[in-house]
Amino acid sequence: MVKRLFGVFRTRLPITTSVAVALLVAPLAAEAQQTAKTYRVGVIHSSPIQSTSLAFRALRERLRELGYVEGQNCTFELRGSARPEDLPSLAADLVAARVDVIVAGDPSTAAVAKRATSKIPIVVTVFAVDPVAAGLVESLARPGRNVTGLTFFAPEMSGKRLELLKEIIPRLSRVAALWSSHAVQHPSLLQETDDAARRLGIAVARVEANGADDIARAFQTAVKKRVSAMVILQAAEFARINPQIAELGLKHQLPTISGEDGFAEGGGLIKYGPSWMENWRRAGDYVAKILKGANPADLPVEQPTKFELVINMKTAKALRLMIPPSLLLRADQVIE
Repeated sequence: MVKRLFGVFRTRLPITTSVAVALLVAPLAAEAQQTAKTYRVGVIHSSPIQSTSLAFRALRERLRELGYVEGQNCTFELRGSARPEDLPSLAADLVAARVDVIVAGDPSTAAVAKRATSKIPIVVTVFAVDPVAAGLVESLARPGRNVTGLTFFAPEMSGKRLELLKEIIPRLSRVAALWSSHAVQHPSLLQETDDAARRLGIAVARVEANGADDIARAFQTAVKKRVSAMVILQAAEFARINPQIAELGLKHQLPTISGEDGFAEGGGLIKYGPSWMENWRRAGDYVAKILKGANPADLPVEQPTKFELVINMKTAKALRLMIPPSLLLRADQVIE
């Protein structure tokens, strides 16, 4: 019998038919529940990482946009430490946890994750070194192994940063390059800085620091070397202390330039380079592709295409610097 109620057709099935349909549907529903997968995403970084960390939030938000929602069909395993000796055991923890993919935040964690597993896909958010030269991938176009991701390696930026300083300080003749012996990418970046400096007629004084404990001493050394500005080479050790570096720059009246996100916002004079926050977001695209079945060996390593120029005018005024109008017009952001 078919009845029409409020414009909707409803069919009354015989009791025996209803029971039969229920018996057919129940196993299908149970099977669907059993096959619904909750993906486990491991994250490892060479600094403590929490659910509130900006980098992790960028990754999680992008995955949410792509349909992978924490607590519904996705969970995260976070591991991080500023102590290099801790990283191998943290990578082993993620392998033991049987995560579906590992997101590595930097070259150090990429290397330890790769040593820990040759099967679990690894997405690197920031290749700060040449991934081919480091042996992490076979080529940028076809990584060929279980590691892929996004490169932050743009050594040519060293020359661009010196050019920006020279544009602001036309008589610039001597700069300090702040580097860390803990950063595997710094030897090549130092060489690029030296090469660019020679082209511009600038002398480079190398000043080493490995974190918060000796950064004040490094600035004192730079002042003794009579430099007129400081280029901060990109490294996790320096990203963690952006405000401290900016403060010391003001204290010693040294213009500072870096490629780290948040450097100018934290008081540094200029930030110029690719955005690591954007890299963490883009890593979400890689993770989603892998969870859908893509082979990391076939996912090309993405190179930076956008470079941000941020100028802090408050710092410029405190340093009594005149920023050329043409440079301000090229800036993505000017902090007044």
